[in-house]
Amino acid sequence: MYKSSFGKLYLIPNTLSVNSCTDVIPEVTKKIIKSLNCFVFENEKFGRLYIKKISSKICQKNLTVHILNKNSTENEIQNIIEILLNGNDMGLITDSGCPAIADPGSRLIYFSHKKNIKVIPLVGPSSILLASMSSGLNGQSFSFNGYLPIEKSRRKSKIKFYERQSSKNNQTQIFIETPYRNESLFDDMCETLEDSTLLSIATNLTCDSEFIKTDRISFWKKNKPSINRKPTIFSFLRI
Repeated sequence: MYKSSFGKLYLIPNTLSVNSCTDVIPEVTKKIIKSLNCFVFENEKFGRLYIKKISSKICQKNLTVHILNKNSTENEIQNIIEILLNGNDMGLITDSGCPAIADPGSRLIYFSHKKNIKVIPLVGPSSILLASMSSGLNGQSFSFNGYLPIEKSRRKSKIKFYERQSSKNNQTQIFIETPYRNESLFDDMCETLEDSTLLSIATNLTCDSEFIKTDRISFWKKNKPSINRKPTIFSFLRI
């Protein structure tokens, strides 16, 4: 099915923040990173910084770098595909966590499958999975909903909608937010969700300052966590 003459697309997890230790990246993943000289980054600055953290011996000048973000066109993606078709192995790295999970890398992966290019996912940290594992909420049925609307009334309406879904399906609802809007989202959840609904907050995962706590909304209303401008996963379950 795969053509041996084509390059392989490696999906390479990044650390979850600039403060995360690279010890969370398995040695086999590090070894593959060191073997590559062609990468696709969401952001070149963050991508090169990550490569440097993996090994300061890698010569940055010798790296071929392509950018794939939410503004990338189909033509730009097809140009990257051509490089793979010409036999060059490539690593796809997002700004944090796992490629194609809450980031635009899935488009490159989709087109790679269409061209019978081998796609190889590598092991590394996923904030969504780590937060789910540690939440104590339903891990058999859950929904990752990404970002909620920015506008306050629409955001509250969506929170209420997902709470009804959670109650109806006994399903954990998972969200992310831009770190500087964490407190606003937390306040809206406390104002909108029922007091008995369980809310789990997982902040700075894999960092020394990691914080994970699950409790009822009635608890959170009296105990506001320190989450401003810190990468955070929000999960709730209506019980």
